Amino acid sequence: MADAVKPIRLIAGLGNPGLQYRGTRHNMGYWLLDAIAEEKGLRFSADAKFFGEVARLKCEQGDIWLLKPTTYMNLSGSAVQAMASYYKISPEEILVVHDELDIAPGCMKIKLGGGNAGHNGLKDITAKLSTPNFWRLRIGIGHPRVFCPQQQVYDWVLGVPEPEHREGMQKCIDAAKKCLENLAKGNLEGVKRTVRKYESLPKPKAEPKPEPESAEKEPRKTTPAETDAARPE
Repeated sequence: MADAVKPIRLIAGLGNPGLQYRGTRHNMGYWLLDAIAEEKGLRFSADAKFFGEVARLKCEQGDIWLLKPTTYMNLSGSAVQAMASYYKISPEEILVVHDELDIAPGCMKIKLGGGNAGHNGLKDITAKLSTPNFWRLRIGIGHPRVFCPQQQVYDWVLGVPEPEHREGMQKCIDAAKKCLENLAKGNLEGVKRTVRKYESLPKPKAEPKPEPESAEKEPRKTTPAETDAARPE
């Protein structure tokens, strides 16, 4: 598929409404949109016809609508479809931001189209738009089988990440915020270059190897002449 043929006109950040879900792994989409709004001085307002909270971001290359569906995750498609239909936004002009179990915390990936990997929000958006061909920014939250095997997926995604994981997620959000102008002008290749830096965790620096101990030199044998010279008269 061709890269960046259309600018992004709608960013939908997925999550669940309510204080009890604030800061949870499943609300990564909300995290990013709230961070954008804070940085740009925007305020979200509830809009019933779009089943969510909406803000308008003015960019040099064109405006981007920010949408936080308040339908709960499983019905996110109703909000995305309503706004796309109202403003005549095509699927290729939509970026959906969501949490991703199969990507490590501190990593993210972007792609156009694909499956839903069991994510109910993506599943509903695909059904409501009648196509999977929208952009997805997948922010990693890690899988409990790796980090907490005794925990169920449901409890994991609705839990609050550990401080070290949250720090990595925040780095992804900070990097994603820098992509707005490229998104607005349709430069998805530029966005990909930014995101690519976060596709995998940096390799830990190898500890310097200790230098091998030098072999002790055997004491030099004294020659008979040196012995005679050292003997007192």
